[in-house]
Amino acid sequence: MKWLENRLLWGALLILAGIFFLFQTIFFPDQGGFIWGVLFFLASFLFLGYFIANRKQWWALLPGIILLDLGALIALSSLFPSYEDSWGGSVFLGGIGLAFLLVYLVDRSNWWALIPGGVLFTLATVASPISERGLWDTGALFFIGLGLTFALVGVLPAGDRPFQMKWAFIPAAVLLTFGVVIAAAATDLLAYIWPVFLILGGLILLYQAFSRRSN
Repeated sequence: MKWLENRLLWGALLILAGIFFLFQTIFFPDQGGFIWGVLFFLASFLFLGYFIANRKQWWALLPGIILLDLGALIALSSLFPSYEDSWGGSVFLGGIGLAFLLVYLVDRSNWWALIPGGVLFTLATVASPISERGLWDTGALFFIGLGLTFALVGVLPAGDRPFQMKWAFIPAAVLLTFGVVIAAAATDLLAYIWPVFLILGGLILLYQAFSRRSN
């Protein structure tokens, strides 16, 4: 961490950045977006390189991956303007979600990183053109994605063994139920599912009543 406090290093970097932007303004005034993307790439490599050299410093993955994500988004948007309108939001949110997922994979005790990672992947799916095609209701996608996120928290290892976070199955079940109900309502299947649940509930009660009498 001493390099973060090195004034000589940061002073030299500021001077180089000033020269770089002056050069870009004079000779490449229309390539600002692409150049900014390259700068974000370089900044991300600093943090990722620091993590590779110090594997216990998992926090460096967050700025490293997020800056890499921003650099890719800016560079691609400057080269392909239609890309930002269609997939820009999904790539940005998914990239941040990937950063949290890597934090968990590096150290399984960081189980908390699965929650923001899953939420961001869910939002990336909701913001993607896939949801705009009407194949799934966005509300259903959101609740199902959150439910699957908490289900993963309950299943995946949280340290040295799986199933340590059994409490996560409760919000997972509730959220998945909401998602299924919303999806059913959006596709007019709720009118069929609700009576089926009533019939199943009645059959369960009848079974319990007859089993008690036989005993």
